[in-house]
Amino acid sequence: MNNFLFVAAENDALANCKAGGMGDVVRDVPRQISERGDRVHVVVPSYSRLHQDGVFKTTLNFSLRGLAYTAELYEVKPKKEYPNIIHYVIHHPEIEAGDIAHIYHNDPEEPFFTDAVKYFIFCTAVAEAIKEKAFGKLDIVHLHDWHSSLFLFLRAYHKDYKKIKDIRVVYSIHNLAIQGIRPFKDNYSSLQNWFPDITIDYMALMDYRYQDCINLMAVGIRLADAVHTVSPSYKDDVLLPSSPPEFIGGESLEKDLQKAEEEGRLFGILNGCNYKNINKEEKGFIYRNTVKALFRWLQEESKKYKADFLAHTGEKTMEYVDNRPKFIVSSVARLTEQKFYFFKRSPEAFVAILEKLKKVDGIFMLLGTGAPEYEELFRELSYKHKNFIFTNGQSENLIDSIYLESDLYFMPSLFEPCGISQMLAMRNGNPCLVHHTGGLKDTVTHMKTGFSFDGDTYDEKIKNMLECFDVALDVYANDKPTWKKMQTAAKKMRFTWEKSVDNYYKYLYNFS
Repeated sequence: MNNFLFVAAENDALANCKAGGMGDVVRDVPRQISERGDRVHVVVPSYSRLHQDGVFKTTLNFSLRGLAYTAELYEVKPKKEYPNIIHYVIHHPEIEAGDIAHIYHNDPEEPFFTDAVKYFIFCTAVAEAIKEKAFGKLDIVHLHDWHSSLFLFLRAYHKDYKKIKDIRVVYSIHNLAIQGIRPFKDNYSSLQNWFPDITIDYMALMDYRYQDCINLMAVGIRLADAVHTVSPSYKDDVLLPSSPPEFIGGESLEKDLQKAEEEGRLFGILNGCNYKNINKEEKGFIYRNTVKALFRWLQEESKKYKADFLAHTGEKTMEYVDNRPKFIVSSVARLTEQKFYFFKRSPEAFVAILEKLKKVDGIFMLLGTGAPEYEELFRELSYKHKNFIFTNGQSENLIDSIYLESDLYFMPSLFEPCGISQMLAMRNGNPCLVHHTGGLKDTVTHMKTGFSFDGDTYDEKIKNMLECFDVALDVYANDKPTWKKMQTAAKKMRFTWEKSVDNYYKYLYNFS
């Protein structure tokens, strides 16, 4: 039996421990490993809340900032039990919940200031737990994104953790754009402040652009035994330099990624999708679920500043209860530059889409929260356009209904490491309209399972996006056999975790 440890900032196997797609992966891959008869331990920070109903396992003593630190390891109950999977959280008072999904901190003045501190403590506690054999004798440690990569720094440079060198360490990149860059010194949240006893190897750890800083994403890429991107096409993209907004590639880390590729350490393996537990919702409840979600949000203190907008959205939605639109286009996503840059820079293109929908008695439904400037943009557009329903919140029931009842799923991501939304939409037989980039290239085929647009320049991309939308509307209205064929083909697509984890075992974990 192989013994694994997954180390991450999120784990959707636990309640309230997810902000994005990484949480899904950290939930699903251990389940697949467990089905093979191997054992997995999964550890995430407690964020001052997740340990509360847990079972105390051990104290972890280590040194940081020249001071004695003590963290606590708890075993916690997952949402669903599986054999051979054990879930843990690490508690320390300085590992606090942030304002993003009660996980990450948003520090606009000094990015990563608070998060770096949290994950410095977390990673050191994980290294100590491994040294103390809290998870038994491990064969593989699988790290996820920059939050866990400091573990590799400790393995390489910390005298107390040299023994960990025997364990194979795999590093998965979920979002290359978020790199965890912090100063080497002269700052509370700097490497030297937290690890004063370690001689810093500046050349091996530095960010190429800010040479007085450590780049924790780069540390993961440079020091792991295997590096993994979450789709094959995204791997191809990140080996090339970015030239935004036309192309998002290696985000200044392409040289590190090219080196990993030359050394045979870089692998692109597509994320899977969970095909069990489909659709808790029934068809026909999309507007009811919208109104229910709006009423719930209206009662939340944190949503008071949006009360006027939520009421406006509810009134607009009620009109569709008896007078159903003929075509629903939808998007479910965090409102960020990655997902909606095209609409933020060219709101007139989004308005053109709404005008096209008006002609066919169609609506656009968008659900999500995120960057304030993106929320504001979509709220303004919603006030002005009757056929745009923007639900500015999070609701699992409503998300289920949207995936179930949409006709076309829209995903114009600027870049996409893998993407799960298009898989969930296709699972329900919805063709998707996507930007031909990263994991969207690997999952959506133009005129077979959906529609895809691209272009050499930004203006060309916008023009092609609108033309592609016209094609989709035309097929839907005038070529029902082709549309039905696309729906069937989309529903038949299977991006299984079983297949992905076969490749993990072969390439990442190196089990023959």
